[in-house]
Amino acid sequence: MKKTAIFYGTSTGNTQNVAEAINAQIDNVAELINVEDSSASEIEKYEFLFLGTSTWGLGDLQDDWEGFISELKSANLEGKKVALFGLGDADAYPDTFVDGMGTIYNAIANKGCELVGMVSVEDYSYDASTAEVESQFVGLPIDEDNESDKTDERISKWVTDLRHHLS
Repeated sequence: MKKTAIFYGTSTGNTQNVAEAINAQIDNVAELINVEDSSASEIEKYEFLFLGTSTWGLGDLQDDWEGFISELKSANLEGKKVALFGLGDADAYPDTFVDGMGTIYNAIANKGCELVGMVSVEDYSYDASTAEVESQFVGLPIDEDNESDKTDERISKWVTDLRHHLS
């Protein structure tokens, strides 16, 4: 198993809960790290990274990620595998659904890492998202405000699709 960490930022606890659910699906092998307490050197210790954020307001990153994004940009991600997950509210903010995840994607897309875990947009209702590239989300979108009943199934399917990248 690759040395794995789940980096997340959380304001209400939802992103942390999703991070913990992802970790449970991978047999709790990942280190759970709040970006509020982390640095670029911490990121560089791991071979596989899960990066998770929520989106606030009209497409803004979660507050802790706002401060951490420069650390992420300065980190050496060469050769690492990275899977993104993002939380958003597709009903209240259909024009910026999971844009925080899109912001992280844009920060690391050209950093030499392999981005894994793309998800089809077909099972989601929203108007626009910076996390959508070629009819796929750049990671796993979660809408705990309106579709919490789908969260466990979405995480399970996504992790099953990613499992071969972890070994």
